[in-house]
Amino acid sequence: MQKLNISILGDGGWGTTLAILLHHKGFKVSLWGAFPDYVSYLDKKRINTKFLPQIKIPKDIEITSSLKDVIYDKELIIFAIPSQYLRKTLRRVKQLNFSRDAIYLSVIKGIETGSLKRMSEVIHSVIGNVRLAVLSGPTIAHEVAKDIPTTAVIASYDKNLRKYLQGIFMTERFRIYTNEDVIGVELGGSLKNIIAIACGISDGLGFGTNTKAAILSRGLVEISRLGYAMGARSRTFSGISGLGDLVTTCISPYSRNRFVGEQIGKGKTLKEIRAHMQMVAEGLPTTQSAYALSLKYKVDMPITKEVYSVLYKNKSPERAVRDLMTRERKEE
Repeated sequence: MQKLNISILGDGGWGTTLAILLHHKGFKVSLWGAFPDYVSYLDKKRINTKFLPQIKIPKDIEITSSLKDVIYDKELIIFAIPSQYLRKTLRRVKQLNFSRDAIYLSVIKGIETGSLKRMSEVIHSVIGNVRLAVLSGPTIAHEVAKDIPTTAVIASYDKNLRKYLQGIFMTERFRIYTNEDVIGVELGGSLKNIIAIACGISDGLGFGTNTKAAILSRGLVEISRLGYAMGARSRTFSGISGLGDLVTTCISPYSRNRFVGEQIGKGKTLKEIRAHMQMVAEGLPTTQSAYALSLKYKVDMPITKEVYSVLYKNKSPERAVRDLMTRERKEE
């Protein structure tokens, strides 16, 4: 395997985890962060205390806040920043001497508000027709960092590119599958966060396994329904980047989106929750985008609609549950 020069833009838990994984495979890795003070702290302490505590970052990984340094002369550039900051970062990249010959990979799970674009669409719209793939799946960062067996999917319209990247990321404990359904893989990784918020609300209200099973199964129906309307393959949503990621995010105690829902179910406001969170819960802006997409494509998404109403219309969780349970009777 060619020893690539790789840059990862985003020093959160997932970006840091991927930097460590790729370093262990023998690649030269640079990790970029947007905030110089925290980058300096990371470079000195070599532990990402905010986002990936207790995991040592090898000294050979370059940690920098210089975007110019991590863009120039790199062969693989990975975007691991929050979805709503991607366009702003890409505009900075475009102004620099970035390589059109490099491979670009998005590991971001979100939909841009306003434009309603998936992350690969945002990347293409700003920096043009570069070689691009996406990686998604049930990948809790600290589990991957601890070498716990994990699977993920790399999707690209370019068969050779996705197979090439499969070889770069695959290890004995990190198994990569490939898929050509970019739309489905991106939507599965993004929309599942809304359902995780719903599951968290259920947990916060003190409901049980029956309720969570109902939210998971009907949530998957909603995700598949919208995905199909947007051009994805229905079967993608029963795979790793669909059902697999959905289950993980809805049941994991480490899921940020499930946690947000749980706090709301316990009576806290969104403002209160955000004030005490270091990490971004992608499901919050994604709920706005998904609700807008459901209207645009005329797709019935009752769980998404109720989560949107609870988050942004001050609807009580109890009322949202009642309205879901008393909807018109239907066949499954």
